[in-house]
Amino acid sequence: MKLKKYLSFTRIGMMESLQFRLATVVIVIGNLLYLTIVFFLWKAIYASSGTDVVNGMTFSDTLIYLVLATALFNFMEMYTVWEMGRSIQSGKIVLDLLKPMDYRKLLFWSYSGSFVMNFFTTFLPTFIIVGIVTGGAIPLKLNLLYFVVSVVLAIMINYSIDFIVGTICLFTESIWGINIMKQVIVLLLSGATIPIAFFPEPMKTIVLYMPFQSIYNAPLTLLLDGSPDMEDVLMILGTQLFWCVTMTVISKLFWKASLRQITVNGG
Repeated sequence: MKLKKYLSFTRIGMMESLQFRLATVVIVIGNLLYLTIVFFLWKAIYASSGTDVVNGMTFSDTLIYLVLATALFNFMEMYTVWEMGRSIQSGKIVLDLLKPMDYRKLLFWSYSGSFVMNFFTTFLPTFIIVGIVTGGAIPLKLNLLYFVVSVVLAIMINYSIDFIVGTICLFTESIWGINIMKQVIVLLLSGATIPIAFFPEPMKTIVLYMPFQSIYNAPLTLLLDGSPDMEDVLMILGTQLFWCVTMTVISKLFWKASLRQITVNGG
């Protein structure tokens, strides 16, 4: 019964996503412009390097990585922080807390429908196009299973980080600047903006043990390696699982401790 209750939120989220088809078109156009800039930027970087391989990655490897990272970002983006900020500022948060369902679960499942729609409208088409254009450069083996497991863990980590940032709004009552800073940090340290392979060695080692790289770099590493060593797979998934549990616990404890800060400004 509980799963059926949660899936009803997923269905509602899917229907809401269908009501904003123009927004999807705008996102696709924006992504095309962004990827065009990325293409010419990295083409210039490789041309100036005087070699076909930089930090163990060819131009094709880098481009595939960044294109899929952008697709993953659009797939996993939930706008949780903005929703929490609006609810806290308007006072709607009080009504949500009165509902017979944990607020953290309510918020997650309310946005779960967008995962389904984003998968079919952004990630899957991008994945297919990249596979066709590159002539099958993305291996389709057991790595796909590892990738799916990794993405599930990445979604939970990303959601917990967003929930922690959203909870800060209980103290600041303003979320715009904090959320922008969060997005910059996550996109940079997760490898979504610059592949982690290009980071200087001391920083690279540190970043690989931070929760951010588990959001984009970890799934893409498993996806793009057709025959990964089982030791590497267990290390990547184990690190993700650790951060998934850790960030979930932290977000729950922070939320519980912060509830006393609620003040209703709206009607």
